[in-house]
Amino acid sequence: MAEPILLIGAGGFVGRRALEAFARRGESVVAVSRSAFDVGAGDVEPLFRAMREVSDYAPLLARVRAVVHIASASTPGSSAGKPIQELDENVRPTVALLEAMQARPELPLIYVSSGGTLYSRARDDAADELAAVYSRSYHGAGKIAAEHFIEAWCNQFAGSATVLRPSNLYGPGQEARSGFGIVPTAFGKLVRGETLHVWGDGSAERDYLYIDDFTRLLLAALDAQRLPGFRVFNACNGTSIDLNALFTLIERITGRTLLRSYDASRPVDASSVRMQATRAKSTFGWTAEFGLADGLERTWRWFNTSPR
Repeated sequence: MAEPILLIGAGGFVGRRALEAFARRGESVVAVSRSAFDVGAGDVEPLFRAMREVSDYAPLLARVRAVVHIASASTPGSSAGKPIQELDENVRPTVALLEAMQARPELPLIYVSSGGTLYSRARDDAADELAAVYSRSYHGAGKIAAEHFIEAWCNQFAGSATVLRPSNLYGPGQEARSGFGIVPTAFGKLVRGETLHVWGDGSAERDYLYIDDFTRLLLAALDAQRLPGFRVFNACNGTSIDLNALFTLIERITGRTLLRSYDASRPVDASSVRMQATRAKSTFGWTAEFGLADGLERTWRWFNTSPR
């Protein structure tokens, strides 16, 4: 039997969908999450606990063939004014993982970073992987720090690391939680007949990527031949849309009116995020297959049929 994959952050929206994708392929997975969740079918060993120390990771690394790190304990909004919390909850656990991986540098590492927070400087063109990163939030700064630590690990120990920078991910399985995704938040407000609070005037532009497109890229990166070094890949739809246009599209798809209130924008919010996935296309032949309207329709159907 093949050695398992270590999936860190398996309990979140992206982690659960990655776990489902691994299960469909018959992969064995050690699924780590800070909180318990239904791991579903498949060859899954769940571990519900926080991972903060080198000693937490070392026994697991001794028996896996790859590491996929998706865990994140913050958003740009929740990290505002809390740099120490960002350091303790996100950067420190990642650095502990890297120190543990020094004993097994042959293990490939896939780290899910963020495009939406790292390409937050307003620009006329779409950012590719060579564009300078810039963060307005401590959450984004933590992602940048983690990427630099991962690159240093690669350089010191001939490690192999693939960093994926997704834009705004959405899709079935993403619950409405404050600060975690405008799409489920808007759908939740529609279902409950509540008013959606919007930071800014609705002109902020974002790129939205359907979750199944992202998991395809994740699998492609996992299947790629292991090459020493540090590689970054954007994961995006390639087309940005402002919030007001997104709300209009949501209203057309759902046939309902989305009540909204507007307030001043926050310093952590970028006015525009535009990305292109140049390297993912040239390396893996990957492009997004789901347009925004199609993805929103599929997500809305799940929202109306999934028990809660």
